[in-house]
Amino acid sequence: MSKWIKFRRRDSQVEEFGKLLDEVDFENQRVVVCSGELFDGAEPTDEILQVADLTLLTPCWPSKMIGLWKNVRAAAEEQGLEIPDEPLYFFKSSNSYLPHLGQIRRPKSYADRIIYEGELGVVIGKACRGVSPEEAGDYIFGYTCVNDITASNLIGKDPTFKQWNRAKSMDTFGAFGPSICTDVDVEQLQVQTFYRGKLRQDYPIDNLVFSPRQIVSMLSQDMTLFPGDLIACGTGGGVGPIKPGHTVEICITGLDSLNNTMAAE
Repeated sequence: MSKWIKFRRRDSQVEEFGKLLDEVDFENQRVVVCSGELFDGAEPTDEILQVADLTLLTPCWPSKMIGLWKNVRAAAEEQGLEIPDEPLYFFKSSNSYLPHLGQIRRPKSYADRIIYEGELGVVIGKACRGVSPEEAGDYIFGYTCVNDITASNLIGKDPTFKQWNRAKSMDTFGAFGPSICTDVDVEQLQVQTFYRGKLRQDYPIDNLVFSPRQIVSMLSQDMTLFPGDLIACGTGGGVGPIKPGHTVEICITGLDSLNNTMAAE
């Protein structure tokens, strides 16, 4: 397994990337600085830095972030929802992207419920269009943790038009990271979400309606997926509201955990 991050050095505006070296707590890890492109020919340099000394960025900058609805079987059945025949998806715009330790902020236009949703994120490694499920794994670069933050009361506010994209795309509502992990046995993964240190979500990835490879294949029939594009695979039961000053932690087996706190109002 390899783990990749993007970062800036303190007092620098230059974005860099590198490969983590240690199997210890994320903040205590070291990173070897790399040159080239993350998804095409990354080369390690001789320079090694401490993660704790860096300003972390999202580990990639997707041209699009796609989220799935009703893709965890147990959660859909619990809500009495029909299991879909194909992926049901929405988009989160790039202004929503938020790195590990970034603060979730309530928009001035919205005063109602904001919820967390812990999910597995699939990162595309090379452009793909019209690929089969068998081919799809060759186009997946790796996996990351996602918090699909949502202004839930907005979705059905207008009875004539479901506002999925607006509810999902507000500033800071697309948290993911801190790293991208490659060579992952995805069927063995377990997603857990902790709110204020208490376990709120706990579901296995093998309970997805559509597996990551199936998702990539089916979405690629609709649109071209580009390197760095991110697909959030859908959430399980146990989602809940986030309040100011409270922290949400998304933990997935073998991946580095994602932590974000909601800013005071």
